[in-house]
Amino acid sequence: MELMVNHFKKAIRQGQPQLGLWSTLTNPISTELIACCGYDWIMLDTEHSPADMGHIVAQLQAVGAAQAALGKPVSALVRPACNDVVLIKRFLDMGAQTLLIPSVDTLEEAQQAVQAVRYPPLGIRGMGGPATRAARYGQLKGYVKCCEDEICLVIQAETQTALENLEAMTCLEGVDGVFIGPADLSASMGYPGEPFHPQVQAAIEDAIKRIKACGKAPGILMADLKYARRYMDLGAVFVALGMDALVLTNGAMRILQDFEALSHPQGS
Repeated sequence: MELMVNHFKKAIRQGQPQLGLWSTLTNPISTELIACCGYDWIMLDTEHSPADMGHIVAQLQAVGAAQAALGKPVSALVRPACNDVVLIKRFLDMGAQTLLIPSVDTLEEAQQAVQAVRYPPLGIRGMGGPATRAARYGQLKGYVKCCEDEICLVIQAETQTALENLEAMTCLEGVDGVFIGPADLSASMGYPGEPFHPQVQAAIEDAIKRIKACGKAPGILMADLKYARRYMDLGAVFVALGMDALVLTNGAMRILQDFEALSHPQGS
């Protein structure tokens, strides 16, 4: 049995645009539904959602089932709640191949994340034995020796401090991409809730160019499609176009509003 190829890692290294959707609903059915829609990747978030380890395993299985049904790559990314060695180890053991580590501000924090995804002597990842889901429950005999080729590490820059240390973190060997968090960045810059403030936008655009100049893949979450398109034109490689909870909310509200408009036409 061979290790599953990380199509997301391969694509962003080649500079191939990857469109994704954020998932916070923690439900494997909604995850499978999204995966069948044609997105290149889905972010399974545990930082700002009620998801626990059991939810993530079920969602990873759902993405795998959708990929098998579609016959095309659909990648699952997982965001731990924080840059924690134990959380990272557990998500890798359950089969996550791409991790997005939030709130990485310094070179030292980036180095910790790199070490956490690697086995000794290069890192500090604990040896989970052959029974993990990542090792196909013992069927993938060479997992320990080959897994790091397919593990993808993305760090999240979402503060002014992170931007000040951007080149040092981005150029670190073992970091595959840097994801910009517009919401937290705007708060860090003194404009909470204003990701479209001119100074925030200038910082985002500058960061995309700097990450690209380091030879790594920039990424971002942006539901405003005009801005998302602009970021991709500037060099962003992987972009999330929305969030499942907001897609459901907006769709449900629009149906109700459309029906009410039919029931109460203007001028009647």
